[in-house]
Amino acid sequence: MNLDAELSALAVQEDLPADLVRRLLRHPQARRSVALLRRDLTEELTDELIRLGSARSLAANSSVPAQVRARLAQHPEPSVRAAVAASVEDEPSGLLDRLADDPDPSVRSFLAMNEHVPMELLARLAGDPEPSVRSSVIQYWRHAPEAVRRALLTDADPKIRRDAVSKYSPPADLLPVLLADTVTRSRAVRYVDPSPELAADPDSGVREAVAAHPKLPAELRDLPAGDPDVFVRNAIAARQDTPAALRENLVTTLTSDDPITEWVLSFRRPPHTCPPRAPAPPNLTREQAEDLLARAGL
Repeated sequence: MNLDAELSALAVQEDLPADLVRRLLRHPQARRSVALLRRDLTEELTDELIRLGSARSLAANSSVPAQVRARLAQHPEPSVRAAVAASVEDEPSGLLDRLADDPDPSVRSFLAMNEHVPMELLARLAGDPEPSVRSSVIQYWRHAPEAVRRALLTDADPKIRRDAVSKYSPPADLLPVLLADTVTRSRAVRYVDPSPELAADPDSGVREAVAAHPKLPAELRDLPAGDPDVFVRNAIAARQDTPAALRENLVTTLTSDDPITEWVLSFRRPPHTCPPRAPAPPNLTREQAEDLLARAGL
């Protein structure tokens, strides 16, 4: 572990004496860790962190007292207000409403991901004039009522319609509309039974959706297995019900000169495991912490 990483780890160590925490504020990376992650920040330390330019990290720390976060909600920098909006509670009363009226759309977008926002306020954000705000609502409001879902599924913005059909199960009467829309067609396939027509659709995204469909019948599997698009074939190889021999044959065809494409292809197929998380560093004694700070010139 390099010196910067060691200092950042020390910055979040529980029960670290206040005088050592203060010394860490002189190191930019450790200061960000203090502002973002410590749960024992005093009013004096929060004032110092704001003065040193760590207001954004501090605003994202949910352990900071409510009065401090309410103060940061009025910060001139939108990124600071957005960090507050993501998780702040309505304290003092009316704070969430004020954030919903923030002139910067990034603040309203972050507010949409806040679990403390009431349904009526989320519904208001779902009709926000800025598409990025509506998109954030779709991403984080999984159980939106039907009226909100309908509005988003038929939104004038193509990206919003595509995001909405990816997240929400559409009402039956909207399915023909979504299947007829070139923007939403591939995402709407999951809600209908696969057919030979869909499996041979000109849009490779539609064919890939058919290949991944949980109700794909065995008699339709051979068509996407021979598809010219590598992602369609990969979707068949990734299915648990694909016979082992067919999967092995398909895998030999799933190659790309693009390393990113190669990674995406392999990621979608089992087995895929993420590397284990690095173990947390051990807590330092005061003597060890003093030695580390001295080596860093703090």
